[in-house]
Amino acid sequence: MINIQRRQWLVGLSSMAAAGFIGPAAALLPTPKQTAGPFYPTQLPLDDDNNLTEVKGKNGIAKGIISDLRGRIVDINGRALAGLRIEIWQCDANGRYRHPREQGSKKIDDKFQGHGATRTDASGEYRFRTIRPVSYPGRTPHIHIAVRVPSARPFVTQLYVAGEAGNERDFLYQQIPPEKRNRVTAEFNVAATSAFASGAELQAEFDIILHRRDGTPLQD
Repeated sequence: MINIQRRQWLVGLSSMAAAGFIGPAAALLPTPKQTAGPFYPTQLPLDDDNNLTEVKGKNGIAKGIISDLRGRIVDINGRALAGLRIEIWQCDANGRYRHPREQGSKKIDDKFQGHGATRTDASGEYRFRTIRPVSYPGRTPHIHIAVRVPSARPFVTQLYVAGEAGNERDFLYQQIPPEKRNRVTAEFNVAATSAFASGAELQAEFDIILHRRDGTPLQD
């Protein structure tokens, strides 16, 4: 199971457009960490790529609204970080996680992968095909995200959907100071033509920003 404590590094998720640069020496802002929750898979699926909407050996696609999630991983100065592993996991459209302790009453969607992983390319970009997250009892819709940094423990946070009424009632979302919530919140908008043509109805963008505890930039 992921250990969410950190030693040397801090990492976070942020909309770079929202954070921006105040001046040439200004750093991008990290996002508050959040818990990995109880349902990180005890065993990763054999089909563990960046497309969570199709499972090898199963015909058809996952239930839910197919969504294209993409972004970049950069340091606090906006420099691309290549080759980093990023993972996401979430419940399926029926509110079920792939975990032995998860006791939901609805049927598990066996066409939804549940967990996915990829690595950033030379430009620091990552991309996932998944579904728009849904709520389940006690939680607003969210996607768990982990970034694995060399020689450090992974940082974990949760990605929320902008405009969800449940955000205002979610105990974990409410733990984040209001001025920082935009760093863990993304808009799921109607997909652009290229993404729609490949099967996605919605698209969302999140950039991931990393920095050291002492404030010095992360070098790739």
